[in-house]
Order: sequence, then structure tokens, then C-alpha cells
Amino acid sequence: MRGIWERKMSYWYGVEPRGWESHVHQSLEEDLGSGDVTAPLFLSNQRSKWYVEIQASGVICGLAIADYLVRAHPESEVDASPFTDGDRVDPGDLVLAGCSPTAHLLAVERTVLNYLMTLSGTATLTSRYVTATSGYPCRITETRKTIPGLRRLQKYAVRAGGGFNHRMGLYDAAMIKDNHIKAVGSIASAVETLRSQSSHMMRIEVECESRPQVEEAVAAGADIVLLDNMEFELMAEIVAEFGDRVMLEASGGVNLDTVGKIAQTGVHVISVGALTHSVTGLSMHLEIG
Repeated sequence: MRGIWERKMSYWYGVEPRGWESHVHQSLEEDLGSGDVTAPLFLSNQRSKWYVEIQASGVICGLAIADYLVRAHPESEVDASPFTDGDRVDPGDLVLAGCSPTAHLLAVERTVLNYLMTLSGTATLTSRYVTATSGYPCRITETRKTIPGLRRLQKYAVRAGGGFNHRMGLYDAAMIKDNHIKAVGSIASAVETLRSQSSHMMRIEVECESRPQVEEAVAAGADIVLLDNMEFELMAEIVAEFGDRVMLEASGGVNLDTVGKIAQTGVHVISVGALTHSVTGLSMHLEIG
């Protein structure tokens, strides 16, 4: 059992996301229900050799989960893989292979591919954004626009793709957004109130849509200022004036055509909702043979 655990751990890109096992069990239960009705097609002792083949270039992610699902049957065998999460893959690469009881293999096939394709899609897209901003000292991060229930794993996939994580949720960092400002009345009041009632360890970010808002946020003592949907020229001016006093994050309207120009402004962070909210899975298939 220890050998299996060590193998599984080796697939992870850095620290594994907390609670992934329970999420995997829930996903498998969602698909299996009371059991696979095609299972009677196979003899109880029937085994099949299998492999997972990549069909498009990208970054692989989710190998530990796939390994875990296949190994859920004690008679399943998984060959040593030459890949770990975060590795680049190309069409024809076999990222996993082995020999397993046929009924079990086909019962977990779709869940295996759902995780591999979705997480690899996020890692791949993140890698493209990182590549598009290479040479500039900025970080690419995701946002909270994640698939419900999949946040920790999607944020893990962003790291595997070379990006960094934004806040995990509403509990680990404070972001004062436009609706907060409208409800409270001003940026200064919002920052002052949060600062007086929060731990000294808590960082406060303020979303700003104009230069006057940036000036107010900086004067109020915000730790991070988010430049929301601003023109490149205005972002560059704000970076020149405030970049050594506060961390500046750009967001809104970010895509692969614009991210390089945004990076040129000198912002410290670029957050991209598309990394998680509308990702396309990396194409691959699981085949018996």
C-alpha cells in the first residue's frame, strides 16, 4: 500500500489540493449510481490492457486522480508513467497505461477522462497566458469564477500550468468591489472599516475603474489595487506613478490577444477568469488494446 501511495504522490505538481479524494468519490458516485448496467457483458475474471493517449498538444494535469480511480480495484495495475502533472504532452503520447479488470476499467473510464481533460485544459490555457507574458515581471492568476465544487482542483491546475493563485475564497483575502463601494459609500470608508476589524495579516484589495478611484484606494492604504477594464495607456500611467507604492493587478477584457500588451504596462498581476470559467478540455482518450 505504501508503494501505491508514493507512486500517486509523484504525479502531483507541488502540494496536492486538499480534499480531492472526497470530490473524486462524489463524481464517481454521480456516474455509477447503483452500478454500471453494462457490467454483465464481461466475465468476472476478464482483464484488459489499456492506455490513455493524448490527441492535442498541451499540459497534462490530473494524473494522480486518474491513477487513484483505476487503482480503486485491488487487481488493477498501472504502469510507471513518464509524465507528471505540469509536463508538456503532444498527440500520440501515452500518459497512463496498465491492465485492469474490464468491468472496473469501463466503469471509471468517463470519470478518469473528465478529470484529466478538464484539469489539463486549464493547465494548458494557463501555460499559453504565461508564455504570452514571458519577459515581463507579472504573474498570471485565475479568479473565483470557477466550476462549483471544482475550485481547489482548478486552482491546482493553474499552478501546474505555470500560473499563480488568487484568493481561494471570501475567507482568505478581502476584495472591495464596485458593489461594496456603492453599498458603503466610498473606498476610503470601506478600507478603514475593514482595516479596523481585520487581522493585521489580512491584505485588502480594492477594485478601481478610474484614476480618481486608484488615488483614493492608495491614499486609504489598500495593499493591492485592481485596475478593472482600463485602457493600456492609463494602466501604464498608474504603474509609473503608484507601482512602487502598491501592488497593481489588471483584470477585465483579458485574452490571449491583449495579455501581452497588458503585461507591457508593468502591472504586477494579471487575473484571467477564462482560465477556469470557460476552459476547453484537452483532447485525449482511453482505449483498450
